[in-house]
Amino acid sequence: MATINLTKDGFEKITSYTGAIQGNWEYIGNKPAVIDFYAPWCGPCKMLSPILEELSEEYSGQIDIYKVNVDNEEELSTLLEIRSVPTLIFIPMQSEPQKAVGALSKQQLKKIFEDFLLQH
Repeated sequence: MATINLTKDGFEKITSYTGAIQGNWEYIGNKPAVIDFYAPWCGPCKMLSPILEELSEEYSGQIDIYKVNVDNEEELSTLLEIRSVPTLIFIPMQSEPQKAVGALSKQQLKKIFEDFLLQH
């Protein structure tokens, strides 16, 4: 499964962005997720993108990986206080989402997937 492009409207299928802004994540997905806030002009985002594509295949059926283009989804990015790219939001099934700013290596992402997303 490839990464999934996400818009403001599509975000509502994951959780209410109004609730997310208020720190009230009511995740409605059926598996853990990662949301990558990126920009097409961003060098670190370009380095991260193929890694996320690989991981979307490797963790197919276990973790959903979404991508949000901050240039196209300015309102959503602003509402979620995305101030720099890349920003990743990791959403486990049972605990609160966590943010990471900057490009992470494949090894770092796999550790987060295994230790945080798939364990909670």
